Amino acid sequence: MEVAVNLELKTLNVKQDITYHNTSNDSLISIVLNDWNNAFSDKNTPLARRFSDEFYRGFHLAKTSERGNTTVLSLTDSDNAALEWERTAKNPDYIVVKLNRKLRPGEKIDLHLVYISKIPSDKFTRYGFDQNGGMNLKDWFLSPARFENHRFMKYNNFNLDDIANAGTDYEIEIKVPQQYFVTTDLDQVSEDNINSFKTYVLSGGNRTDFNLFIEKQNSFKNYENGSLQVLTNLKNKRLTDIQSAIIINKVVTFANSFIGKYPHQKITVSQVDYDRNPFYGLNQLPSFISPFSDEFVFEITFLKTYLNNYLKNSLRLDPRKDNWIYDGIQIYTMMKYIEENHLDQKMLGRLSDMKLFSSFNITNLTFNEQYSYYYMLMARKNLDQPLGDPKNTLIKFNEQIASKYRAGLSLSYLDDYLNHNIVPESVQEFYDLNKSEQTNRYDFEKILTQKSPKKIDWFFNTIIGSRDIIDYKFTHVSRTKDTVAFRIKNRTGIYAPIPIYGIKRDEVVFKEWVEPKTADSTYTFVRKNADKIVINYDNEVPEYNQRNNWRSLKSLVITNRPIKFNFAKDLEDPYYNQILYIPTLTYNYYDGFTPGMRFHNKTILDKPFTFDINPAYSLNAGTLSGSSSFSWNQYYRNSTLYNVRYSISQNYYHYAPDATYLRLNPMVQFRIREENFRDNRKQMIMFRQVIVNREASTYITDNSTPNYSIFNARYANTKTELVNHFNFMTDVQFSGKFGKLAAEIEYRRLFENNRKLNLRLYAGSFMYNRTNSDYFSFGLDRPSDYMFDYNFFGRSESTGIFSQQYVIAEGGFKSKIEPRFANQWMATLNASYAIWNWIEVYGDVGLMKSKHEIEKFRYDSGVRLNLVPDYFELYFPVYSNNGWEISQNKYSEKIRFVVTFSPKTLLNLFTRKWL
Repeated sequence: MEVAVNLELKTLNVKQDITYHNTSNDSLISIVLNDWNNAFSDKNTPLARRFSDEFYRGFHLAKTSERGNTTVLSLTDSDNAALEWERTAKNPDYIVVKLNRKLRPGEKIDLHLVYISKIPSDKFTRYGFDQNGGMNLKDWFLSPARFENHRFMKYNNFNLDDIANAGTDYEIEIKVPQQYFVTTDLDQVSEDNINSFKTYVLSGGNRTDFNLFIEKQNSFKNYENGSLQVLTNLKNKRLTDIQSAIIINKVVTFANSFIGKYPHQKITVSQVDYDRNPFYGLNQLPSFISPFSDEFVFEITFLKTYLNNYLKNSLRLDPRKDNWIYDGIQIYTMMKYIEENHLDQKMLGRLSDMKLFSSFNITNLTFNEQYSYYYMLMARKNLDQPLGDPKNTLIKFNEQIASKYRAGLSLSYLDDYLNHNIVPESVQEFYDLNKSEQTNRYDFEKILTQKSPKKIDWFFNTIIGSRDIIDYKFTHVSRTKDTVAFRIKNRTGIYAPIPIYGIKRDEVVFKEWVEPKTADSTYTFVRKNADKIVINYDNEVPEYNQRNNWRSLKSLVITNRPIKFNFAKDLEDPYYNQILYIPTLTYNYYDGFTPGMRFHNKTILDKPFTFDINPAYSLNAGTLSGSSSFSWNQYYRNSTLYNVRYSISQNYYHYAPDATYLRLNPMVQFRIREENFRDNRKQMIMFRQVIVNREASTYITDNSTPNYSIFNARYANTKTELVNHFNFMTDVQFSGKFGKLAAEIEYRRLFENNRKLNLRLYAGSFMYNRTNSDYFSFGLDRPSDYMFDYNFFGRSESTGIFSQQYVIAEGGFKSKIEPRFANQWMATLNASYAIWNWIEVYGDVGLMKSKHEIEKFRYDSGVRLNLVPDYFELYFPVYSNNGWEISQNKYSEKIRFVVTFSPKTLLNLFTRKWL
């Protein structure tokens, strides 16, 4: 390639010659060239849709000048004859070149290309042009795609760093302005200064990709380690060059000895690489908390990033289809490195030594034990995916954290089971194989299988190829002075070897691997004075549930798992029944500020049974209040009906200054998802019985039905992402005095001009209504909330600030228009349209009908400040059936607001992109 860099226009002018050697056994009539830079060309590419699925707004809102594309000017063969090529709108990130003649096995063909690569901004992926006038370049040129199993790998760019290029020898001449520096992991042949430009000549053999950095000030430092040159600009707080060099040398030496010698002369380890794939845990801590030394932080960040680039530049696998091998070797190597160099390091570093946190189980975890818990976060939510699935099919948390960590855990598990250094030797042999040929997962499997003295097909079929879970428990334990006999129950029916430990005063006195072949298997071991036996004590096996893994062998045991109290939150402790407590403070107009103490068992990992009890004291009323809930989650791992939740909840608060309410809410929910976990469509079916007892109040004139019970069934179907949001909901209610049916459709659309349209259609009708008040009627601008579902601060208020609280329900109007209720039927349409950023105009129209009255047509309009959708919004009425409200008296009392203080609700806003 001859590349001329235009930093002002953010373009690369490329003249490229490709000699394609057909090393396959197939005759080719076309060649596929990856063009991943063109994935940034518009808002409808597969990459743009990926950003939308993950709720990333930056790309959709970006200017045209910030996006990238590739403009092909010419494409010819060695005879300068034009070649026909195709790039479709559906797949804009690769080009299919149709050859003028069939390319037979062993033959070569020359392609000549001239094109312009418009480089995108680095704010989308961290690759591209930056604010300092430089460029971090990745996947910017046209490159032959990997050919395997009689076809080219045609992959879209999903921002996963998994481009499947053919093994290639590169010769590049790149010209940049004289004041700029070029840093790359290719070999530098020469550097010339001519007419205020620098020309670098670079080369690299047998590579699938390379990194290129263009900077006005060179941020990279060069460290030599024997025959390898390490170039890095990783941040290192308060470390000297000598300290950094020692750490880098230690990591490089370990990787060379544990995996194999790096096949190239240079490697780059950049801050951009780390920022794209950080060490989760370290990067979540605020800067003022430093539980680890500066040396250790730099060591871990360098280790993770170095191994990532080391493997990506060495292994000639399909990085999308066989991604688990990259992840597995990387994390497995990191675990071995920590064992060798930082065996006693804790997950929370110095925080583990502080007495303040001594009672928390999380402080006892070693650094390597955290990998298992990150995986279990997804497994307990029934969101884990098979390790062997292609990278682009994984949800974001699995792709970046859970599956990556489990891959390393799985190799460590196999290593512990087989012993005799079989797994490390297999990794080294597989690494050497990649130096001479293109490989796939079956080559790695073949090497492991041939070296193993035991049958390990279960490892590839179950651990790698499925999402089956492992869970063993003791069902019967007996002991004598010299022996211990026990029965192990396989709770999932999935075969996998498991270790059994004998423990005496927290010291291991024996360890034996067992291989249960039946649902119940019986074993007898020499006791060796053990006072406890534990399944999977060191957590070698990625087991689903460790709460049932141990039994005491002491003669007198009151309970196998005593109760332990912890403040706020903690990791699950398999040896205790944990009760967590935390002070709470809630508010409503009638109870005032309500301090309380919440007791629950919701540890960081989900569990089947949870309770949450929150007794509180109402400062205004001077009485007890509070809430409680008990629930049981049942997960179905091989069904689109993935969760059934049984629960009962209770609330006891004031609904008026002098009156309380008690609500009981037994409920069952059925949750349904698509077979593709990345599909954002979710469905829910709910059945519940809402039982309400209300005290009489002198402030409430309509109290004809103080106590009531309502059966409620609901179905919801939601598909949401950045550009499109669709929700359909139906609701039916039956009580002794009424029955009603309602449906709601909500649609949001973000257009290419960055304008947003919100539409909501609501229709509801009574099937029968024998009530004599509007308490159960449809509300035009505010529901009466007789089932106490909404968090109203002053639910009985008709005047004052709390009467202006708005909930998007039923009629959905913002202006208070009489009559405000309908006791027969109601149909409304709510709409809003963004005119600038978060400023929108809204309008509502509707028909409503009450008994013995004619239908009434209602409308309103105004301005909406959509600051945080569904969480914090303001509505300013302008015109309605009431006339020009903006010019009427007491206008401030007409303004409506939406506000949410629930931490759980707000958290969903930030976690939705991960799941």
